[in-house]
Amino acid sequence: MVLDTGSELSWLQCNTTRIDRPVFDPTQIVILHSRLLFLPTCTTQTQDFSIPASCDSRNLCHAVLSYADASSSEGNLAFDNVTIAGSKFPGTIFGCMDSGYSSNSDEDSKTTGLMGMNRGSLSFISQMGFKKFAYCISGSDFSGILLFGESNFTWLLPLNYTPMIQISTPLPYFNRVAYTVQLEGIKVSEKLLPLPKSVFVPDHTGAGQTMVDSGTQFTFLLGPAYTALRNEFVNQTGNVLRVLEDPNFVFEGAFDLCFRVPLNLTGLPKLPSVGLVFRGAEITVSGEQLLYRVPGEVRGNDSVHCFTFGNSDLLAIEAYIIGHHHQQNVWMEFDLERSRIGVAHVRCDLAGQRFGVRH
Repeated sequence: MVLDTGSELSWLQCNTTRIDRPVFDPTQIVILHSRLLFLPTCTTQTQDFSIPASCDSRNLCHAVLSYADASSSEGNLAFDNVTIAGSKFPGTIFGCMDSGYSSNSDEDSKTTGLMGMNRGSLSFISQMGFKKFAYCISGSDFSGILLFGESNFTWLLPLNYTPMIQISTPLPYFNRVAYTVQLEGIKVSEKLLPLPKSVFVPDHTGAGQTMVDSGTQFTFLLGPAYTALRNEFVNQTGNVLRVLEDPNFVFEGAFDLCFRVPLNLTGLPKLPSVGLVFRGAEITVSGEQLLYRVPGEVRGNDSVHCFTFGNSDLLAIEAYIIGHHHQQNVWMEFDLERSRIGVAHVRCDLAGQRFGVRH
C-alpha cells in the first residue's frame, strides 16, 4: 500500500475485473449501508475529505477522493477487522474502490491501495489509536520501514524536532488534518535565500501552510520561494549544468527548470545541496535527489533531468508540500502526543537491517 501522510481514508482496490494489479474481494467485507447506524460516519466523519462522502442510489456510502497530483479514486466506505502484530482492531473503516484515475499508472499497478495517515478521524493511525509512528523511505527500490509506537533506539541519531502547527479556526485554504510545520528558510550550499519570513507564514485565508506529505512525489514551493530557489540553483550550477531552453516543456505541469545531461555521462556532476530549514530542524537534499531523469525525454545526445522542486502556483496549490522524494534516507517520526515531527538523516537500508529486514 502507498503510505500517505497527506490524506485520510485508507482504501483497497476492489474492482475484481482488473487483472493488472492485486485486488481485495469486496464480497468478504461489510459495505457501509447508510440507513443503518453508519449514517453519522458517512456524513459527519468525512467532512475533512476533499469531497465529503454521500449516500448513493443504493444507499451505500459513496466517496470520491482526489489528490494533489491530480489522481483520484472512487468507491464505497466499508469496514472489516484489522490485525497488527497480534492486536485486533474490529470495525476499521476504509474505502473499497472500484474506479479512479492515476497520474502514474506504472507505479500504481504495483500497489493494492493506499494507507491514509493524516490526523483525520478516519485515518489509519487515528483509528488504530497509536500516538506515535515513524518511517524511513529508502533511496533505492529497497523496502522502507514503518513503525507504530515508540522508536527509542540507541543506534538512531538524536532526532531534531520541529513543532506541528495547528489553527483552531476553520480557514478556506488551511488543511487542519495535515501535518503542518513551519518552514523558515531555504539554503543553497549554505547560502540562505534572502526571503522575508512572511513568505512562509499562512495568510488570513490559510494559504501558505507547509505540509509533510509522503503521498506526493516531489516538493512544491509557492511562487516567491520557488523563483528565488530556482534562480540561485541555476546561478550556482551554471558551470556544470546546461539549462534546457524549451519554454513549451514543463514536466508534470509544475517543473519548469530542466537540464540537458549528456547520455554518455556516467553520473551527475557535483551539485550544491538545498537545505529546507524548519523551526528546530533541517532536511538537506543533495546529489541525485536534486534532479529527476524524465523517462523517454531525449534531446540530441542529451537526456533531460528536471529540478525536483516544483512551483505550487502552476498547479494552483496554495501550500508548500514536502514530498517523499526529499524524505528519502531521513528518519521521520510523527509524535502526535507532543505534536511534533522528528527528523534525522540515516541510511534507510542499513536501518532496515537492524530490524532484520532483508531485501
